[in-house]
Amino acid sequence: MAYINIPTPLRKFTNDNSKVEFQGATVIEALQSLSNSYPSLAPYLLDGEKIKPFIKLFKGDTDIQSLDNEQTQVQDGDVLSIIPAIAGGKN
Repeated sequence: MAYINIPTPLRKFTNDNSKVEFQGATVIEALQSLSNSYPSLAPYLLDGEKIKPFIKLFKGDTDIQSLDNEQTQVQDGDVLSIIPAIAGGKN
């Protein structure tokens, strides 16, 4: 089985699940599977067939941008981690 780690700010869309199993052979298929299971999460992750620009995804410890982006292959045992952008603070 493969999993996606859900960051705390997005857990309200996954019934407070911190880790969700997914189906799919690529990162985009995994996110589509996640979005099908939790439709209210989709607008925060996807823009059609693309990952929203303020979302970073890691396969293990590797940023998918250094792999094949949305087409990065995933298989049993892989763990994807969603890292949302953080804004705010003082100047």
